[in-house]
Amino acid sequence: MSFLIVLAALCFLMYVAYRGHSVILFAPVAALGAVLLTDPSLVQPMFTGLFMDKMVGFLKLYFPVFLLGAVFGKLIEVSGFSKSIVSATIRLVGAQRAMLSIVLVCALLTYGGVSLFVVVFAVYPFAAELFRQSDIPKRLIPGTIALGAFTFTMDALPGTPQIQNIIPASFFGTTSWAAPTLGVIGAVVILALGMSYLEWRRRVAAAKGEGYAGSGEELRNEPEPFHGSKLAHPLLAVLPLLLVGVANFLFTRWIPGFYGESQSFVPAVIGNPAPVVQEVSRVAAIWAVQGALLLGILSVIALAWKPVVAAFAEGTRSAIGGAMLASMNTASEYGFGAVIAALPGFLVVANALGSIPNPLVNEAISVTAMAGITGSASGGMSIALAAMADSFIANAQAAGIPMEVLHRVAAMASGGMDTLPHNGAVITVLAVTGLTHRQSYKDIFAITCIKTLAVFAIIGVYYATGLV
Repeated sequence: MSFLIVLAALCFLMYVAYRGHSVILFAPVAALGAVLLTDPSLVQPMFTGLFMDKMVGFLKLYFPVFLLGAVFGKLIEVSGFSKSIVSATIRLVGAQRAMLSIVLVCALLTYGGVSLFVVVFAVYPFAAELFRQSDIPKRLIPGTIALGAFTFTMDALPGTPQIQNIIPASFFGTTSWAAPTLGVIGAVVILALGMSYLEWRRRVAAAKGEGYAGSGEELRNEPEPFHGSKLAHPLLAVLPLLLVGVANFLFTRWIPGFYGESQSFVPAVIGNPAPVVQEVSRVAAIWAVQGALLLGILSVIALAWKPVVAAFAEGTRSAIGGAMLASMNTASEYGFGAVIAALPGFLVVANALGSIPNPLVNEAISVTAMAGITGSASGGMSIALAAMADSFIANAQAAGIPMEVLHRVAAMASGGMDTLPHNGAVITVLAVTGLTHRQSYKDIFAITCIKTLAVFAIIGVYYATGLV
């Protein structure tokens, strides 16, 4: 019965998300509903002592990354740099390869540090125009954006500053550049299989005579056609993105050496408060990304002073709103997952996961299962690692598996089954494109399955070759 309660809470949250309701509102409702059915006396204590505690703890660590990423992405947009990058990519790849063009643009922006939520808003107008010109069904846009922004550049490619690649560092003492060879192999597998799937879907639609408008459905949220304008040189436009990547790489190595193992300070000058001790190894990767994004923001301001200053107030206001929404969505799902993990029904899930003998397969299935339960890659991975990282580490050490491999497997697994219908990024991309789950979710889910299979592919490569 306890397991059915947990399953019911998850199904309820997925259903309300599928219907377009706010996860911020219904994540606590679903979690506390499960508590109510398990032990009514624990509803308020679990809400205050667990749900809110975990939600706020997540925001304390990661909100600065969400905020700086959103501001950086907005400045890239208002400066005209994103349009320049998109136009140059289209010229390079060709309008006839509309899907590949959009995937590459999304990949470049996300690997450069732009939040995937910001990428959706920035790329959609150009994706719509390209798909319209090529007469590709609009319903394939969400799957195309998902492949470019939510997969290989989110957590597979080494050094990506996305949050999903940062979280494992605080548990395993690694950096965002962990297991670079395995990460690159995983990225190639995802890109190749993902593009093959999307092109197959395009060919099937073309054979049926289905064009941009699909089967005659009313098109919603249509952007104005892009006719081009005077843009910055693409090399200048891409410079801030390269700066973020290089700075993240350098800061990842400099910060531990500068601060040492830990730093402590007294938080007040009155009285005798206990010193605050900060373990640098747990936050070095987060600090590196924050510093890199700050440099990126300053570089955009310096390179495009006039347009950025003119739109700074309004642009950053919307970016802050987007960062708050994205981080609160993820934090609420994190709180939901923490409550579910505290219920007796979750023990059935944990015992089943713990019975998997292989350390890497155990970690991959555990992380992707929790990401699916919470509907959040970062939230699910944080919960799984907080509960099981010690056992993952002990089992890996016993088997002689480097911590870097644990990092890469956890990161890539988090971006597997996280994109169930209640996932915040899925809801965002469908809302922005004016499409529904019924129209486009099957393609997002197919990309999700490819992404999940890639995790087990790199595990196989590691065991077969020993590559890291």
